[in-house]
Amino acid sequence: MMLRESKASGRPSGPDHCVGLAEDLQAYTVNAARQDFAEEWKGTVETGKVADLCVLDRPLLGLDPHAITDAEVDLTVCDGRIVHER
Repeated sequence: MMLRESKASGRPSGPDHCVGLAEDLQAYTVNAARQDFAEEWKGTVETGKVADLCVLDRPLLGLDPHAITDAEVDLTVCDGRIVHER
């Protein structure tokens, strides 16, 4: 969504349709929960909602979109329980 680049050629496909990281993350979290009619219990980090999240080893905002896949997961929480810790 951020780069719209072909994995085969690396060429952009519809670069005018690229979105920024914040909009991209919203699509996978808040908007996905809304699409499932589940925004009351998931999609954002709030009291009373399921705690499914991951903590990365670096901030993604401001990072070159090509470098985002280099980020490593330091911590993963599912249903409020730590299931992975690096």
